[in-house]
Amino acid sequence: MSDHAPLSSPPVNRAHIKQHFSHAAPSYDEAAVLQKAVAEHVDERLALTTLSPQMILDIGAGTGLLTEKVIHRYPQARTFAIDLSADMLKRAQQRLQGPRFKWLPQSLFAKDGANLVNADAYALPIADHSVDLIVSNLMLQWCDDLDRVFQEFRRVLRPEGLLMFTTFGPDTLKELKQAWAVADADNPHVNHFVDMHDIGDALIRNGFGQPVMDVETFTLTYDKPIGVLKDLKAIGATNAGLNRKRGLMGKQTFQTMLEAYESQRDPQRHDGKLPATYEVVHGHAWAAQEVIKGPNRDRAGLVEISLDEFSKQTKNRQT
Repeated sequence: MSDHAPLSSPPVNRAHIKQHFSHAAPSYDEAAVLQKAVAEHVDERLALTTLSPQMILDIGAGTGLLTEKVIHRYPQARTFAIDLSADMLKRAQQRLQGPRFKWLPQSLFAKDGANLVNADAYALPIADHSVDLIVSNLMLQWCDDLDRVFQEFRRVLRPEGLLMFTTFGPDTLKELKQAWAVADADNPHVNHFVDMHDIGDALIRNGFGQPVMDVETFTLTYDKPIGVLKDLKAIGATNAGLNRKRGLMGKQTFQTMLEAYESQRDPQRHDGKLPATYEVVHGHAWAAQEVIKGPNRDRAGLVEISLDEFSKQTKNRQT
């Protein structure tokens, strides 16, 4: 068990997150290029397992990008798409071709194994030890208390159940952070993202075993800095910190930020465009107490392995 203190990020406003994602629901799918790509990669990793889950949760399902893939991969399972925003779930309902029922907030309904649940990851309306697989795609970065979230995940997972997730790492939007540091260094404008080693420690603290973490880096490109901000707004990704500066920003401050971002244009790039970096942390762990052993484990019990090794590990667990 790790000796580290519980992991928390700067506090975020859950109502603020819900409001922004609900507002972004109509534009989300068009702008969610990265989210679609990462969902595909999660599905590829699921293909490396030999799981035959009967009950699955997709937590932070949004418009159902990953949920759709999970339903296709595990048609025999009951799959629940859970999201804080009811408006996002309405879009998911369309994607998953659910019945045209009158929408009932806080309700649950099903079609072809797809169940939509309007709920918070901190308080899942799911029975203890009833879930075989939890997936979560780019949601955890919106949670300021990972220990609390992982406790809830562990509560609903059956013994030996699997958690597979993605979240953003510290290098995400580093160009935007640098630009804001030039224009307004005293105020945070980009959300805090947790290092994968700290995430692994949090998993072990909360009853998960054999956490495996690795990182993928994606670079989106833009003609102008404002394009980055427009895409972030279109997917509801806003600074949700309770410590963020309130009130209107001066036009000069904003212009200074844009100019600082423009200065990061790489003349060596063949397309001459501006980069926006996203560090995507992939992780999985089992609902089983961690056993620290073997020469390849560090003192936190965290292992970093290749996809090939991951495949071998999951097959061994299931045979």
